[in-house]
Amino acid sequence: MIEATGINKYYGSLHVLRDVSLTISKAEVVSIIGRSGAGKTTLLQILGTLDMPDSGKVVYGGVDVLKLRDKELARFRNRNIGFVFQFHQLLPEFTAVENVMIPALIGGDKQSEAQKRAIELLDYMGLAERAKHKPAQLSGGEKQRVAVARALINHPSVIFADEPSGSLDSQNKQELHKLFFKLRDEMGQTFVIVTHDEVLAKDADRVVHMNDGMIIAPDSLVG
Repeated sequence: MIEATGINKYYGSLHVLRDVSLTISKAEVVSIIGRSGAGKTTLLQILGTLDMPDSGKVVYGGVDVLKLRDKELARFRNRNIGFVFQFHQLLPEFTAVENVMIPALIGGDKQSEAQKRAIELLDYMGLAERAKHKPAQLSGGEKQRVAVARALINHPSVIFADEPSGSLDSQNKQELHKLFFKLRDEMGQTFVIVTHDEVLAKDADRVVHMNDGMIIAPDSLVG
């Protein structure tokens, strides 16, 4: 589904990614692990089209996304890619349901349709009664489930998650991890997750090990 080939990235003289190639299949949960500075987040941002490599290709289902113009790329990202970040990135002035709706509204959906889908997703997440609450009224685990619902609103091909459980306590971490695999099993959702969490990494379908900007070992099936 996603093929990245020969990805190189420099920040000045620092060679952050070194000829990285990676393939992600549909309905896979792939974890990317490695020490701080290994290039994990940079790779995730390039795969998610938030950053551009200095060389290489990123292809989604035959579409070379790095060749798209800015507006085309923004629309492609909105419709095909979801993001979950460590600290939720919810807008504090909006309710949970309004936060979930935002990507659909940006994509041009009618407000009524976006709201209906957002409410359905929050119900799926067990947050129906929290839909009208603002982020300050939600727990850390609830905020992260709202963030996952927001990532799902446009039925993306893939969700990229950067340390999604890094700010959660052990119980909420476990619940979030279970949610990812539930979404994979019930919706066929693909996840690519940068994590330091050994439990999440172990449970993934495949683990990609990085060091010094390179994939250092063959990515392997787990289980």
